[in-house]
Amino acid sequence: MHSSPKAETLNIRASAIQKAMLAEAARLQNMNVSQFVLTRSLDAARTVIDDQRVIGVSLQEYDWLLAKLEEEPRDIPQLRELFSTPSVFEK
Repeated sequence: MHSSPKAETLNIRASAIQKAMLAEAARLQNMNVSQFVLTRSLDAARTVIDDQRVIGVSLQEYDWLLAKLEEEPRDIPQLRELFSTPSVFEK
């Protein structure tokens, strides 16, 4: 992660016990509480974002998907009709 100038403030509320726990964890990592909370929060955010962007599949599922993509498209009259009707935004 490359560093950029800090321009925004983020405030959180925590109980005394939570704050003490964060302070202890930060001390153990040789960081201040702000550095610790920001670093760990960004790690968690990256994990959440990656989990939503990356879809893991088995080799069997991957092979099935590739085979489906290679098949000739099926003619579905209802879809043909739907796509030939002007959109409500085009009327």
